[in-house]
Amino acid sequence: MTAAAARARGTLFLVVGPSGAGKDTLLAVAKEALADDPAYVFPRRIVTRPRDRNEDNVAVNERQFAELHAAGAFALAWDAHGHRYGVPADVTDDLAAGRHVVVNVSRTVIAEARERFAPVAVVAIAAPAAVLADRLRARGREGAGAIDARLARQEPVPEGGGVRTVTNDADIATGAARLLNALRSADTR
Repeated sequence: MTAAAARARGTLFLVVGPSGAGKDTLLAVAKEALADDPAYVFPRRIVTRPRDRNEDNVAVNERQFAELHAAGAFALAWDAHGHRYGVPADVTDDLAAGRHVVVNVSRTVIAEARERFAPVAVVAIAAPAAVLADRLRARGREGAGAIDARLARQEPVPEGGGVRTVTNDADIATGAARLLNALRSADTR
């Protein structure tokens, strides 16, 4: 058996949490911190929403997304908050090559991901409601009513094995250090 064949499969890290928890901010810092480590990959999601300063996605329109989806361009895809999201299919190659893939997803794809991409680790980013509200207002994407509706939806921490909770209630450096610890603690090598 060659060294490449003996390499362990990479872990798929599903980063989840409510809007305003700081997922994209922490992911950006973690991506930068691990930029020189080829064992970690942070794919850009394909989203039917324009890019903004808070999220590093590939923006497409509804027709383009539908065409990509029909062509099998996504490893995972879901609808949320009036938009469509997709994780590029090439992450399956990264996982097979032993690289860890870290991606922000909806909780609705956790079960599918666990069935298709083991090993899977779920990293739930959490923050107190007051912190979430402040961050959502600062983000400026939604009005007060939409923010209140998001905050009213209390989503429990996902169930099952491989779940780690990262509390993001302090400064960015502290939250990013907590996320990096969660990613490194699940490193199966």
